[in-house]
Amino acid sequence: VQLVESGGGLVQAGGSLRLSCSFSGRSFSSYALGWFRQAPGKEREFVAAIIWSGDTRVYGDSVKGRFTISKDDRKNTLYLQMEIMKREDTGVYYCAAHASDTIVEAEISFELWGQGTQVTVYS
Repeated sequence: VQLVESGGGLVQAGGSLRLSCSFSGRSFSSYALGWFRQAPGKEREFVAAIIWSGDTRVYGDSVKGRFTISKDDRKNTLYLQMEIMKREDTGVYYCAAHASDTIVEAEISFELWGQGTQVTVYS
């Protein structure tokens, strides 16, 4: 089972970036998928989650209205579209999978993790 993030990089404050996470190795039809991030010196933070088999989505308070989580079933890919980015969005972004079709936000609930992709927002 593999989760591979891509799309990270440098972006100016106010700009946009889209992260991708490709899934392989099993069917994720009964999974919840999520994005987390970790800034230097801080704990990992919940960003967003979505049910693979449906359209239920939840967002962390710090990204509501700016970030959008989505998926492409045919490509087995999860996305995070980030808009109006701020310096505090800087960090390593991880995608993760939870073996249940129930939305969760707790890091400990996610069993599978990608390696992370760095996002740096500068002003």
